[in-house]
Amino acid sequence: MQSRSDALRAIAGNAFDVCVIGGGATGAGCALDAQLRGLKTVLLEARDFGSATSSVSTKMVHGGVRYLEQAIRGLDLAEYGVVKRALRERIRMLRNAPFLTRTMNLATPCFSRFECAYLRLGLKLYDWIAGRASLGASHFIPREETLHRLPTLNPDRLAGAMVYSDGQFDDVRYDIALVATFTEAGGDALNYARVVGFEKTLGGKLCAAEVEDQQTHRRFTVRAGAFVNATGPYADGVRKIAAPNALPRMRLSKGVHIVLPLEVLSSDDAMLIPKTEDGRVLFAIPWQGRLLVGTTEEEVATADDLFLMKEEAEYLLRHLNRFLLHPVALGQVVSGTAGARPLVNSSSPKAVKRLARDHEVELDPRSGLISILGGKWTTYRAMAEDTIDSVQKVLKKPVKACRTKCYPLLGSIDYTPEYWRNLVNQFRISENAARYLARKYGTRASDVMNLATNDRELALPLLDGLAPLRAQVVFGIRNEMAISIEDILARRIGLELYGWKETIEVAPVVAKLLARELGWPETVEREAADEYANKIRSRMQKAGLAPVPAGT
Repeated sequence: MQSRSDALRAIAGNAFDVCVIGGGATGAGCALDAQLRGLKTVLLEARDFGSATSSVSTKMVHGGVRYLEQAIRGLDLAEYGVVKRALRERIRMLRNAPFLTRTMNLATPCFSRFECAYLRLGLKLYDWIAGRASLGASHFIPREETLHRLPTLNPDRLAGAMVYSDGQFDDVRYDIALVATFTEAGGDALNYARVVGFEKTLGGKLCAAEVEDQQTHRRFTVRAGAFVNATGPYADGVRKIAAPNALPRMRLSKGVHIVLPLEVLSSDDAMLIPKTEDGRVLFAIPWQGRLLVGTTEEEVATADDLFLMKEEAEYLLRHLNRFLLHPVALGQVVSGTAGARPLVNSSSPKAVKRLARDHEVELDPRSGLISILGGKWTTYRAMAEDTIDSVQKVLKKPVKACRTKCYPLLGSIDYTPEYWRNLVNQFRISENAARYLARKYGTRASDVMNLATNDRELALPLLDGLAPLRAQVVFGIRNEMAISIEDILARRIGLELYGWKETIEVAPVVAKLLARELGWPETVEREAADEYANKIRSRMQKAGLAPVPAGT
């Protein structure tokens, strides 16, 4: 990517074929698809790339076994279509960014013959729908093997487990890789650039967006032939800016996750909890040295100011503990997330947990705004393809073939599972650090380490005993448009999800590097570190955890 200042100069006041609003998975996917089809494209994000729904997923690339069950029970063809499309897209996501993805085994404990038979039937159907895109056949494992692979399970009445395969990915790094790949292809992207209004032709069609730089609060215009609204849970807001009389289309579902020490499950396999008291499934998934558990689903009115609350953490622990030999206490939670999923409203009053995760491309006939609504992470690429097909029709240009089905993201070319060895040999770093950097950046990890070659302080870890390096902070600022401590720790590095206490501890180090790179005075550096630490303490308090004392 360009630096943020260079990107701002390239975008402000200029004209493009396509302006994509929203820098999450769908928006970044739309921008990349449009640029690769030869359309001059700009991507605008009101906050940071991936700062909303796209960074708070369950980190799974999957068709959705729960959606399949709902499709069968409700004879719902729309839900079945979502599963079929997602399983086809799953393999593409894994192939296009191999360093950010992996195949993962999930075990579902069974406590009766009926449960085993029911799960076997459902998962075999899941395999059949995947077809040639299958990641491996589901199979039953007996009680002894189940306890060997999941040693912390409660063995009482355990009959065995059904095991199947799905994908796992680093969601926010995948989003940033999409944006970086887009800019590498010649596109222009800018974060902290909020669309606050539109200019229209005499015929009422959108012709320019009024954009406010959230850092300076200065406004500028961006002209374009087509405007794509890919703002996920905020889609209705942009629709109303374009057409004040637009009726709401979105229903928002709050999902939360808690993060626990990996020892709670002590396994490389994930566990699927097949049924909760409100008819959901939950996942307990090994995630970069921790255990990610979620998710809930509760309808909310707004996507803003969503936090993990104590009762939500207790809900997840209550269901997890039913399967464990030694129950987990609330105090063992090390971090958590909360976010809103954007669901397209249906004509029937369904609960949000029963709404199909399908997407819809909406063209407003008056303003010409193209909105991509609904969907899920795994189908982001297919959503983008459908959207840009519509864009080309609006622009009255021939519909060129989509190129993103087999288009490697930046960092993927020449990447192999053994690439980390190159980093060890070239930069003399530990195997642990090399593996970590390779998983975050792919073949771009050498660009990160080159910064440390020129400044040995950047070779130091952010925190002794953990893998993240100071060089990653500088790389995030210079190459990925990070401008705050949260940008770095929550999205460029991901340490915030690993542990809230650790992020508080490293905040002053990150603030110092930001100050050096961005020219902050010492007072701003201290204020930024204190403000971020207090924000994390507030999240801990809402989750029912004892906050880290100030000054720690």
